[in-house]
Amino acid sequence: MSSASRSVRAIAVCGAAVLAMAGCSSDTGAGGAQSSDTYTWWDPYPQHKKSSEWAERVAKCGDKAGVTIKRTAYDTTALTNQALLAAQEGTSPDLMLLDNPAVSTLADTGMLTTMKEFGLGTSGIDKNLLAAGVVDGKKYGIPVGANTLALYYNKDVLDAAGVDPASVKDWDSLTAALKKVTGAGKKGITFAGIGTEEGSFQFLPWFWGAGADLHDLDSPEAADALRLWTDWRKRGYAPESVINNSQNTTWEEFLTGKFAFAVNGTWQVDSAAKAKFDTGVLQIPGKEGGVAPTPTGGEFITAPVQKDTGRYDVTKKIVKCMTTPEGMVETAKTFAYYIPPTKATQDQLLKEKPRLKPWVKAVRTAKGRTSDNLGTDYPKISEPLWTAVQKALSKSKSPEDALKEAQSTAKDKVG
Repeated sequence: MSSASRSVRAIAVCGAAVLAMAGCSSDTGAGGAQSSDTYTWWDPYPQHKKSSEWAERVAKCGDKAGVTIKRTAYDTTALTNQALLAAQEGTSPDLMLLDNPAVSTLADTGMLTTMKEFGLGTSGIDKNLLAAGVVDGKKYGIPVGANTLALYYNKDVLDAAGVDPASVKDWDSLTAALKKVTGAGKKGITFAGIGTEEGSFQFLPWFWGAGADLHDLDSPEAADALRLWTDWRKRGYAPESVINNSQNTTWEEFLTGKFAFAVNGTWQVDSAAKAKFDTGVLQIPGKEGGVAPTPTGGEFITAPVQKDTGRYDVTKKIVKCMTTPEGMVETAKTFAYYIPPTKATQDQLLKEKPRLKPWVKAVRTAKGRTSDNLGTDYPKISEPLWTAVQKALSKSKSPEDALKEAQSTAKDKVG
């Protein structure tokens, strides 16, 4: 593909991003002209400053490759917008860490090299994690780690209600546990049903756990999943606040010590360890038992297309440095809540941090939101889905009617 056609596609996607997000920034200072001894790196970790372990690790990989890395950090949405604009202006960085759903969006513009083009293998990466970066069979990056969702529980609340967490094996047994807990005067379960991507993210384990498919939002299986949430609300097993809850506010509710369960992510591991009550973790059960697939969070390391292809040799060295088995484990330890993307590195991490065992299990059965070759169609499906969840939880529509409307809207958007 020519650089001109890449630019046209980037402009088109950037225009769409203006409508879908806050708009494409006009600040391109972080891209800039590239020198032979300085390589540019963008990531979505503004919380990790220049003196952080993460920043030092990135710099060391530059040192090993014989260059200086100029690192710039944006929040996740701003990074995607800035990347689209940089592709348009020919100022893309040498390397970018992207939130996994954004990989297909940027790959669709033609601004990312495939790993095959770049000469990097991905055979050792867990297929379920790699899938978020695959578009039309082509791999556009390497996951540096993943996180996902599970059920945190308050052992003190469950003990007082006579509930053994090991008894929770499917939806019926979970609902029975909630009935016991609320009957004992405590609160049941809290989750994030907010009308944003967080709402879809939290609903997907139940949606997939019922056997539903994102291509068919109004299936009987999808209705079963949404009815589960609305029935919990109706019976008082879940609070009214779930309609507006973000994942952060959900966690704040759980930390009050009044709730038996909370749906939340790997990133709360340290907070849970510091809670004023004993906590544990269960994988989210499927409707009929087993483990429900949960959506993956986490970033991919990607290599944007450069006019000067002579830069790729050094870029490849930096990518290799960041994705060695030792490097992947180091990333997981640096962020505390990341699970590495290969079985060998997961096993190595567990030797050092055995309390992450339930999270390793959860990540091994997790699923990318853009998997099933949804790619750039996923956002067009996700918004109608979270809208249906909102309408059903607020009782403005039945689960069946809300999902029927969502399917119609998604079909119109996807075409």
